[in-house]
Amino acid sequence: MSWQARLALDYQRQQGRTVLRHEHDGPLRILKSLYPEGDAVCHNVIVHPPGGLVGGDVLDIQVKVGAGAHGLISTPGATRFYASDDHPTTQRVALTLEPGARLEWLPLESIAYPGCRAHNLWSASLEGDAELMAWDVCALGLPAAMQAFTTGHFHQRLEIPGLWLEQANLDAEDLQLMNAPLGLAGLRCLGTMVFASGVPLNRERREHLQEAARNALLELPVDVHAGTTSPNPNMVVIRMLAPVVEPLMTGLQRVWAALRGAAWNMGSAPPRIWRV
Repeated sequence: MSWQARLALDYQRQQGRTVLRHEHDGPLRILKSLYPEGDAVCHNVIVHPPGGLVGGDVLDIQVKVGAGAHGLISTPGATRFYASDDHPTTQRVALTLEPGARLEWLPLESIAYPGCRAHNLWSASLEGDAELMAWDVCALGLPAAMQAFTTGHFHQRLEIPGLWLEQANLDAEDLQLMNAPLGLAGLRCLGTMVFASGVPLNRERREHLQEAARNALLELPVDVHAGTTSPNPNMVVIRMLAPVVEPLMTGLQRVWAALRGAAWNMGSAPPRIWRV
């Protein structure tokens, strides 16, 4: 029996405080709102009690951030795409930001187990001067458990309509893609992080954000590959490849802290769940 789960989050700014209203259907929940930085930023953790997805499961997450509100969302653990039969598993995330809104979408990694048939679909819509900081991390297989990603398929689509589209069809049996220097070069963890605005960023600000990201990545291990680009005037994109997920996630957290300061003049108050 497959699980169909839906979670809708609605952040609104009320008298200087970001408040969250939410609805859920199926095994997908939100933990209580936390305010470690004061009333302006609402921190939340999304929980999926089953702990993973099997054939036919669908997770549907919708996030709306109202004008002037600021939400930060993370997860307590990885999203696990287990081996499937003929029925694929799907996670859909849709983020909508109204003018003046800010959202930080910072989940832990997705793990593609050997034999999975997974679809990871993520899209964001930015209105006016809304700004988004978000990442997506995928780990293929479980190297520590000696479960290499030798079978299976992981399809990913990351999109900000009208600005940016990135797609990947990762087939474990496509050895040229998985191992060639122009593919994943034998590495099995990949991460993408974006800073995006609904209006173009001036050249000085884009260069400032890229410099902050590069400086944050200087001390990564030599087997972690990372780079930053600005594919259009509205965005800065950071991409990373690593053999295992831990150093990649450490790098992304460093970039997140640096971009918070560079973009918003804010300190880095990590989600509590990162320190558990």
